[in-house]
Amino acid sequence: MRPWTTYEAMYEAALNQPEPFWLAAAQRVTWKQPPVTACRTREDSWHDWFPDATLNTCHNAVDRHVENGRGAQAALIWHSCATRERQIVTYGELQGRVAGFAGGLRSLGVEKGDRVLIAMPTMIETAIAMLACARIGAVHVVVFAGYAGPELARRIDDVAPKVVIIASCSFQGQKPVASASVLNEALAIATHRPQACVIVQRQACPVPLLPVRDHDFRTLEQSAPAEPVMLRSEDPLYILHTSGTMGNAKGIVRDNGGHAVALALSMDLIYGCKPGDTFFTTSDLGWVVGHSYGVYAPLISGCTSVIVEGGASASAIRALCHEHAVKCLFTTPTQMRLLRQESRNLSGPVLPTLARIFVAGEYADPTLLDWARSYFRKPVVNHWWQTETGWSITAHFFGLPESEPVSLMDDIGRPAPGFQPAIVPSVPDELCGEIILSLPLPPGCLAGVWKDREVHVPTACLDETGRYYRTFDEGMINADRAVHMLGRSDDVIKVAGRRISGVQIEKIIAAHPAVHACAVVATPDELRGQRPVAYVVIEAGRECPPSSEEIIRQVNDVLGRWIGLREIRFVRQLPTTVSGKITRKRLLIS
Repeated sequence: MRPWTTYEAMYEAALNQPEPFWLAAAQRVTWKQPPVTACRTREDSWHDWFPDATLNTCHNAVDRHVENGRGAQAALIWHSCATRERQIVTYGELQGRVAGFAGGLRSLGVEKGDRVLIAMPTMIETAIAMLACARIGAVHVVVFAGYAGPELARRIDDVAPKVVIIASCSFQGQKPVASASVLNEALAIATHRPQACVIVQRQACPVPLLPVRDHDFRTLEQSAPAEPVMLRSEDPLYILHTSGTMGNAKGIVRDNGGHAVALALSMDLIYGCKPGDTFFTTSDLGWVVGHSYGVYAPLISGCTSVIVEGGASASAIRALCHEHAVKCLFTTPTQMRLLRQESRNLSGPVLPTLARIFVAGEYADPTLLDWARSYFRKPVVNHWWQTETGWSITAHFFGLPESEPVSLMDDIGRPAPGFQPAIVPSVPDELCGEIILSLPLPPGCLAGVWKDREVHVPTACLDETGRYYRTFDEGMINADRAVHMLGRSDDVIKVAGRRISGVQIEKIIAAHPAVHACAVVATPDELRGQRPVAYVVIEAGRECPPSSEEIIRQVNDVLGRWIGLREIRFVRQLPTTVSGKITRKRLLIS
């Protein structure tokens, strides 16, 4: 399954012989109709991976492992940092629950191609809902459970879901936050009306079900089981929204076949994980890491996945790694900073099964990585990817017999197979500049963007030639292919690994009648990596200007408190160019 022993041999094979390389990689998943072509250009100029081959992602993630004797193995291990609940679900149990809930969705009228919006915290039921959609060919749209009503309404109107699924509450720390009122507010705002709503009742705050509209999640799980529906490789698996530079969240569409192949390859090649190993990500399932490495990649690979609700403490992470013999831990630099803060006076844990730790989502400075290596006494590496790519653009490759060069361990690594980065210098003859990627992107990346109820070519992500994908990240590339990251070239802010556009926050602040102009920039934050800071110009002649608290509350009411806006700087004017464009870089140094 892995004929190369060195990074160069692997990368050159993908670069120079992409068809045989990816057809060989496709053997890692189970197909109904195996692919004969790896990549094909579509009529709209984008590309499909493994066109016309058929498979079912849920079957690959669940059923085939039961068929192959892994029914008694733990598939999902869930720990709630809020309620202290724990749950272990085997592959056999997961198959029954997913098939039953898929039958329940079908009883509500959900069919292939319909969208199902899932607004829940990280729970076993969230993963079950995702897999049940995949089982019957519905397209799941998981959104962050902490969104306020208006932001949830925008997602509802964008994807027009036939069904919306929520938990009766989520948690901020140990405090339950009711979700039904947020759903009701969103549905009152949204122009689209779903046919049904499904609610997971939680002990902390059960809610009455509204007649006709609402259905109980666990009752639907008892429905007649639905068998996996065979889908074309290029059929959509999910839509996941990400903040764009224009301030409007765009729906990234992921396919079935290319996604399954890329994630199966990455688990072996990058993370060095085999069937039966335990993989632990601290990511919320509402974000891309939760999709890729909380649910799909570990399950497709026959591994056990540990998922957590809420921010896991240092002691919780140590306990979970020890108790469940975790081999790979995937977290964020923000979480690692919290670990460092909590563990400052504690000796490092003894975790004999933990092989390595990966961080992603934001910049991880070498000092933090060195602390983590000293504390855990394990390899700790950063790697780079985006919501749009779904897996690593650059990484370190622990599945290869060749050891990773020590000189690369503090950086984001070398390109994964199929990714071909290049530099567009901002100043002629400079070695650094924006990193762009040659098309076609490898399997597992965006199959398009969701707009006007259809999948479209992601033109906003491309350069003016249409031949390169723009990462909007700046860096440089060494002769040994190592990529060095310098920072973002657009206005997207990464708050604890979650992306939010500064323009998106600006639009909300600017809606206040007393605000003349505003700009939002990112400032470093010791724990969260970055946090937004708003510069606000008040309308002239206002006798009662708004307070900082009023503006912060306005943003929180629309986007949610997770944004972390707590600093408003009132200024007389914003720095602009001759053409009137705000120069945010000048704000950063003011």
